[in-house]
Amino acid sequence: MSDVADLMKMPEESIDMIAATSVLQQQAADIRTKTINWASYMQSQMISQEDYQCISALDNSKAAYLQSNPAQAVKTLLNLLSHVSKDSTIQYIMVMIDDLLQEDRSRVDIFHEYCAKRKECVWGPFLNLLNRQDGFIVNMSSRILAKLACWGHEMMPKSDLNFYLQFLKDQLTVQSNEYIQSVARCLQMMLRIDEYRFAFVGVDGISTLVRILSSRVNFQVQYQLVFCLWVLTFNPLLATKMNKFTVIPILADILNDCAKEKVTRIILGVFRNLIEKPTDAQVAKEHCIAMVQCKVLKQLSILEQRRFDDEDISADVEFLTEKLQNSVQDLSSFDEYATELRSARLEWSPVHKSAKFWRENAQRLNEKNYELLRILVHLLETSKDPIILSVACYDIGEYVRHYPRGKHVLEQLGGKQIVMQLLGHEDPNVRYEALLAVQKLMVHNWEYLGKQLEKENETQKQGSAAISGKA
Repeated sequence: MSDVADLMKMPEESIDMIAATSVLQQQAADIRTKTINWASYMQSQMISQEDYQCISALDNSKAAYLQSNPAQAVKTLLNLLSHVSKDSTIQYIMVMIDDLLQEDRSRVDIFHEYCAKRKECVWGPFLNLLNRQDGFIVNMSSRILAKLACWGHEMMPKSDLNFYLQFLKDQLTVQSNEYIQSVARCLQMMLRIDEYRFAFVGVDGISTLVRILSSRVNFQVQYQLVFCLWVLTFNPLLATKMNKFTVIPILADILNDCAKEKVTRIILGVFRNLIEKPTDAQVAKEHCIAMVQCKVLKQLSILEQRRFDDEDISADVEFLTEKLQNSVQDLSSFDEYATELRSARLEWSPVHKSAKFWRENAQRLNEKNYELLRILVHLLETSKDPIILSVACYDIGEYVRHYPRGKHVLEQLGGKQIVMQLLGHEDPNVRYEALLAVQKLMVHNWEYLGKQLEKENETQKQGSAAISGKA
């Protein structure tokens, strides 16, 4: 898989051929065929003579006029955006601007330079258009903003950047958004730039990508959103944090179901980055174990039997197979348990019912400020899956049984109360495991009380013996 730096040099179409058939592009093709009566705008004094002459010239020959009058072209286009209110005319101007930039990326700098000389904000006019009612105008403006932010020498300022990325994130979650491919396309561009990646994480962008990927979306959107995750993983810090958002389980599910080569390729690219990019070897190991836990090895063995046009796929399959097989050999039962727990996909794997495992490892649930125990409690509180709830109840019971202070710790984390509530769960298996866990909590208490009574009796006997001796 080529490095992200190479991606920056690639033309847009090379990254996403399907984008040309998106709703936005189809509508843009229709709008290009229209003719605007600019003379009527001038006669009604809505635009100046100067702007009329400029836009008429741009209509006739964009490239020639722009080369000889770049500043005037930008001035007129921005003037028209602020003085014209009719949707169909705004649409036409937006397509013209987008086409100018698409034909030659360096033209982005003409916009930046013009605004900088006049101390005007190049972002403002297009950010304002994001509030329009017309979906085409909103999404074409978003597309132009991405080009201005990614293709020029000037970065988008922080406040505008956060507003824009929040807009893109929100648009991804709009039900049945016909422009979702265009929204995803903007994100694909933005997230290839490192400074923009952290801002996207700051608006909770990764969680949104994962949430949408876990729902049913078409393969094209699936590819685009996984592409966004892929470019994020080129940053070592983000690659290290990525699986805290359950990226590996979600992508493993998609890999299992997908039939499209481009989706397979990009998922394998994410997996490879999650192993190669983190600077901490332990994190890379945890990612390998998570992939093993999510049955990625099985998928890799299936992919090995297939013939792909793309050599990168075969190389990634070979790399991942070797890394995952090595991690299986080094896998301790506790590594396996911790990874399963972090994936939030508990099942009755052998490690749960192993008395030896709990004797040796119960206390390890206290590591990293009770990280694993907190995950168990969180799953009890939030999961709707009866199997996850049953296994979590069982594990809580075993933790309390094998760690002397377990009951006290569990009460501090609010776990005891949640287990008690599950005694009334609709699923009989959950009720049964919750009851067993409560019994272990109580038995532990009785054992503690028994020891306390024994200590008190011993103290009393010693006291009596001392008194008798003095007598």
